[in-house]
Amino acid sequence: MPPTYSTYEAKAKFSEVLRRVREGTVVTITYRGDPVAELRPLVSGKPSFEERFRDLMERGVVTPADDPTQPMVPGEHRVPGALEDFLAHRHRDR
Repeated sequence: MPPTYSTYEAKAKFSEVLRRVREGTVVTITYRGDPVAELRPLVSGKPSFEERFRDLMERGVVTPADDPTQPMVPGEHRVPGALEDFLAHRHRDR
């Protein structure tokens, strides 16, 4: 059962309530004993680095190295407009 706070307690202990939500806990707020709201952590709208990299690979913007220990060199298979696509995608994510 999620932790429950009355509106009075939630107001008085707002920092504690917010800390619990930041830690991933769903908190229920009650008014005169009846649940009226839930506070829950937001799911990040930003994709992780791995998700972004996978997307760029699927679109052909980047290609993983055959040997990641070697220095980066320009690829032989250039995709027209890839840099513009990459920069536009990067700008949208900010």
